Amino acid sequence: MVRIKICGITRVEDALAAARAGADAIGLVFYPASPRAVSPTVARQIIRALPPFVTSVGLFVDASATEVHQVLAEAPLDVLQFHGDESAEFCNQFGRPYLKALRVKPGDDLNALAAQWPDASGILLDSYKDGVPGGTGEIFDWSLIPLERNWPLVLAGGLTADNVADAIARSAPWAVDVSGGVEQAKGIKDAAKINSFVQEVKRV
Repeated sequence: MVRIKICGITRVEDALAAARAGADAIGLVFYPASPRAVSPTVARQIIRALPPFVTSVGLFVDASATEVHQVLAEAPLDVLQFHGDESAEFCNQFGRPYLKALRVKPGDDLNALAAQWPDASGILLDSYKDGVPGGTGEIFDWSLIPLERNWPLVLAGGLTADNVADAIARSAPWAVDVSGGVEQAKGIKDAAKINSFVQEVKRV
């Protein structure tokens, strides 16, 4: 079964809607430039409201180690997700499982890139857009994803209920990650869209 993460959660009610729909994880953004960014205080409130067995994931973009530790001191995240130029050494220092995000461009050797973070719990592939670390709402060419790989793939980038079945068929991911595709406005989720997305993933 393909796992599901609903990212860019900013409200308790949206986290609960994701959990009720059957999502495996929710994502909390700690990147100030993002319209979906939350404070550690809000993140703590959301995490405390989660029912059992829903994983909380914190997203960072080239944050300092001090900044990550400050968030962790207030918000008990289960998993970290790094979307910048963080090295494996940096990602390994926080005592949490982590995902490393890569923005896919034609010509990338994704197996070679993924090997740079051997301790990552998974490699998240997102769309490349110059100057934007993620959350573009755009898909990329899934044929660029190697079908032979020895790392768990988390597929992101422009996914919706309308295209996620095709994305899964083409890339065979361990998990899918959606944000804008289940929103009514940036940072505000739509419970009906979440339900449709989750049901479509479970269908395939």
